Formats: sequence, C-alpha cells, structure tokens
Amino acid sequence: MKLLDLYAKMKGDLNQIEKELERSVADDHMLLSESSLHLLKAGGKRIRPIIVLLAGKFGEYKLDTLSKVAVPLELIHMASLVHDDVIDDADTRRGQLTVKSKWDNRIAMYTGDYIHGKALSIVSQLPNPQIHQILANALVQMCIGEMEQIRDFFNTDQSIRHYLRRIRRKTALLIAISCKLGAIAAGVDRKTANLLYRYGYNVGMAFQIRDDLLDLYGTEKQIGKPPGSDMRQGNITLPVILALQDENSRGNLLHELALIREQSGRSDTRKAIRIVRESAGGDLAERLASRYIEKALHALKDLPDVAAKKSLADIARFLGKRNY
Repeated sequence: MKLLDLYAKMKGDLNQIEKELERSVADDHMLLSESSLHLLKAGGKRIRPIIVLLAGKFGEYKLDTLSKVAVPLELIHMASLVHDDVIDDADTRRGQLTVKSKWDNRIAMYTGDYIHGKALSIVSQLPNPQIHQILANALVQMCIGEMEQIRDFFNTDQSIRHYLRRIRRKTALLIAISCKLGAIAAGVDRKTANLLYRYGYNVGMAFQIRDDLLDLYGTEKQIGKPPGSDMRQGNITLPVILALQDENSRGNLLHELALIREQSGRSDTRKAIRIVRESAGGDLAERLASRYIEKALHALKDLPDVAAKKSLADIARFLGKRNY
C-alpha cells in the first residue's frame, strides 16, 4: 500500500496544511524564504502532520486548531534536517541538493534556526501551556539525542540499548508527541492521549530502524542519497552494531570502518555495506522494527473505534515495510 493511498481521504485537509507550511516560511527576507522553500518543495512523507490530524479525530476535530500543531511539528522536523545535513556534510536529500550544498553551511544553519523560530511562533498561538511544555521538553531531548549521535561517531563498542535510547530522543519522541499534541489540541481524554503517544513512540522507533536499514540496503534512487551515508559519517546504526556482534563479520567490518574514518568521509563504503548485508544484522534489525510495529498496533486496540484508528494502523504497517 502506498502512503498516498492512506492520505487520500484527508486530501483537502492535508493540502491546507501544505499551504500553511509554505505561508509559514514566507518572509520579506528573500534568501531565508528561498532556502526554506527549497527544502519544503523537496517533499517528504509528512508523517507528523497526518498523525496530528488523525489523533485529532478522536476528539473535537478543528483543522484551524490542529494546524497550529501539525505545521510547527513538521517545521521542527525540517529544521533538524537542515542542521543534520551540515553536520553530515550531505550534498543531497530526497534526490535534491541540500540547503548547505546549494548555498553554504552558514546559510543552512540560519535557515534551520529561522524555520525553528517560525514553528515556535505558530504553536504559541495555542493557549494551552501543556502543549508548550511537552514540545519544549521534546526539543531538549532531541538536542541531547543529536549530541549523543555526534559523540558516538565511529564508536564500535556501543550497545543496542544505547542506540535505542538515542533514536528515542532523536526521532521517536517527535512522532510520539505528534500523536499526543494532536489529541490534546482536540480535547481528547488523558487515557486516549497516552495510548496515542504510545502508538507514536513505537511507530517512531520502527521508522528510524527502517531508515537505518534503508541506508544500507536501499538504492540511491530509493533513498535520495548515496547508500552508506550514515557509515561514511561515522553514525553506527543498529544493523552495523548487530553485524559487529557477529564473530564472523566483526573483524573485517572493524577494518573497513577504520579505513572509512581515516579517509574522513571520502571513502568507498561498498565493502563495509557488503559485510553488513552478509551478516545477520539486517534480519535482526528487521525483526526488532516489526516488534515495535506490533507494539504500536497493540496500543491502538483500546482506542475508540473511529475511522482514524484504521488509518493509524495502516500507517504503522506501511512504515514497518517502507522502501523509501
């Protein structure tokens, strides 16, 4: 099933969110607008906005209110991508030039800060302090997750538990609060909001694991960037951690990772990728991602039987098997 099929029933509302995203980054400063729109026009799955809207279906659904959650969360995600591309020295994203590649690092950093600021100005229009508190805490945790990732570049001794804690902060938390803030903005009761948060957390964990698998098993056409980009920058992801725990692949993989580190991002990762693919790391990572999807689906069982429940289940299943 394609993601577009899942979105078809909410096409009008999602189109409105897209227009709001474009309006939100428009500014009198032409360069900031141009660089922000460059990233926006590159597309994206818009997972966070659709989840906000679907969570809102469990309460009083008001698009104007929910858009003040959906748009900021997507903007925060966009801002993190701009900053990531600077840290990763990435030239392409989604098959397009990154902001840092099209302009430079300084423009990219200020563009990310600008988009971030726009997100906060929109969500501040909502009077509920709980929304602001949850969002602020998530932003702090996201920054910690990013710093942990940088600190652990080329750390070949990190544990699975350490990796999971990092991706919880870096990725899963923003998807989890997309569910919870959408629910809160729609006046949903606490039990339902917490179940939606649990769903979003588990979907977010699976989403990142799947992303890490695609970086090693996908093609450049599928993922919009050269395979092995994570490994090239020193980001040791779950399939690599699991391959390093395999005695048959550990020695050769350590050797290749050392070469990659010595060559400072200019290295050929094909041999390292092949070693990971030939190990059990990929299958084990796939299994863990599937377990998170099962947990996400389980969290939906106790939710009210509204149409959005099935849509959330479909999204979880799609994300657990996505190849782009």
